[in-house]
Amino acid sequence: MRAKRPRGIGLQLALVAALAAAASPSRAQSVPEKDAIISQLSRFDAAPELDITSLRQRVLEKSRSRSRNEPEPSKRPPIVPELLNLPTVTLDIHFDTDTPVVRPDSYQTVGRLADALVNASLLPYSFLIVGHSDSTGRREANVVLSQRRADAIRDVLVNTFKISAKRLQTLGVGEEQFIDQAHPTSPANLQIQILTVAKLPEQSEQPGQAAAAAPPPAKKPAKKR
Repeated sequence: MRAKRPRGIGLQLALVAALAAAASPSRAQSVPEKDAIISQLSRFDAAPELDITSLRQRVLEKSRSRSRNEPEPSKRPPIVPELLNLPTVTLDIHFDTDTPVVRPDSYQTVGRLADALVNASLLPYSFLIVGHSDSTGRREANVVLSQRRADAIRDVLVNTFKISAKRLQTLGVGEEQFIDQAHPTSPANLQIQILTVAKLPEQSEQPGQAAAAAPPPAKKPAKKR
């Protein structure tokens, strides 16, 4: 004899599904291919002169400006134009609302980035992690949050995926430099960018080249017995 299902179980399951859907991120998660990341970040030509500390101060001061002649968000010039021509990959990484906490569903994306960064093609380079925001909320708060989120990605790469901290710098630009300039409130502006910024001097030679160029050590004469 089949046991009878308690009445209302269908409504309970429907309610649970609705709550789960409401709790999930509004943006669909997109995980990039490792080869695509490598291809985009390896197109490095020349290193720009970047003073990250000065850039952070420039961005923060701009976010505090209250000029009457300030253009609307969609017409603001980029605060760090030096970054525009660098090899870049844009990643859709989700955070808890108004926090730098990376959501669990984004760890696969960060892991894919880590896999790319340890590929032989990218090992000789260092990178800049750039945090952005849309135009909602206070400008200064958006800069601070974008910096904290960039720092959070760096911490995950270093502490969880064991990427060398020497290869990673961070910069938060908030809403001072949009990813989607024409649409300041677009979710696209919440993404994280990774840029190739320099070639590491200690890894400028291919493995084995230095050893091949060095003369073999001289043999010591055999001792007479």
